[in-house]
Amino acid sequence: MKLNIALLAGDGIGPEVIDQAVKVCDAIASKFDHEISWKPALTGAAAIDAVGEPYPDETHEICSSADAVLFGAIGHPRFDNDPSAKVRPEQGLLKMRQKLGLFANVRPTFTFPSLIDKSPLKKERIEGTDLIILRELTGGVYFGERGRSQDSDTAFDTMTYTRAEIQRLAKKGFEMAMKRSKKLCCVDKANVLESSRLWRETVQAMEKEYPQVEVSYEFVDAVAMRLVQWPKAYDVMITANLFGDILTDEASVISGSMGLMPSSSVGSNVSLYEPIHGSYPQAAGKDIANPLATVLSAAMLFEDLDLAEEALAIRNVVNASLAAGIVTEDLAEGGKSYKTSEVGDWLAQNI
Repeated sequence: MKLNIALLAGDGIGPEVIDQAVKVCDAIASKFDHEISWKPALTGAAAIDAVGEPYPDETHEICSSADAVLFGAIGHPRFDNDPSAKVRPEQGLLKMRQKLGLFANVRPTFTFPSLIDKSPLKKERIEGTDLIILRELTGGVYFGERGRSQDSDTAFDTMTYTRAEIQRLAKKGFEMAMKRSKKLCCVDKANVLESSRLWRETVQAMEKEYPQVEVSYEFVDAVAMRLVQWPKAYDVMITANLFGDILTDEASVISGSMGLMPSSSVGSNVSLYEPIHGSYPQAAGKDIANPLATVLSAAMLFEDLDLAEEALAIRNVVNASLAAGIVTEDLAEGGKSYKTSEVGDWLAQNI
């Protein structure tokens, strides 16, 4: 198969972890007789520095014509520390999601047998966890009306949702649940927020289309507690943009490291695959960042392109690397650690 993949390394450790994912994908292509055409493009702070825009039109053209997008990370401290900055790297991420129509962020959370004791949570609570949080990505408070009062002493951000936005995310959630354990949880704040009441009534109306799926409705604050108390109670969860942003980062502690969790952002025409961690600028250029989340994001990419055997080969070699202790310093705990590039080389060679 010929694959055309847009490659957005981004900022910070993005280029380093992306390089390892490319090594792994090229090894998979060689093993399974595929041909990958990589199309690099600028985004984030790197794009601002080059052309003054965090998501240039040229990058959008490359992404929209690709079979998939493999993405590293966005963000730079010089923008974080400047509240007056008019152009920010994160604006590129929001613009990319909106222009590509990436409406659903798919974040799996699972445990690794060889790392079960590295989680801050008790083994008996997390062992066997396998859940997916489906976060709405192009609506809600991040895209609603916002502003400041004339005296700048009052600020507001508006959480706005349409029924159609909720329906398309919920449809994907129901479809995922049908392929798994047929359990779906809608996470909202319907006791307080009008937008959450729309979420709840919309999902309730869709239940009859999926009679085999057991649907539950929980408030986001209760879920935040239960997610670390008993994560195995959940399978597929659907929620609004802001709630999903918070819950998915919370869920990452279950695996023991944010450097291990992949994700995808699904659109109607093209989907994007990225690690859940940020740009980690303190580690940029040091060859110490954990590349496994990006590599596992590439596995999701292959799976969504109906290349299940290729995806499984990536997951198997990642598990093998963890079991063999071929890990970066964040997982080494004082033992022998490997450089980012060395982990990538090991994965590619063992594929």
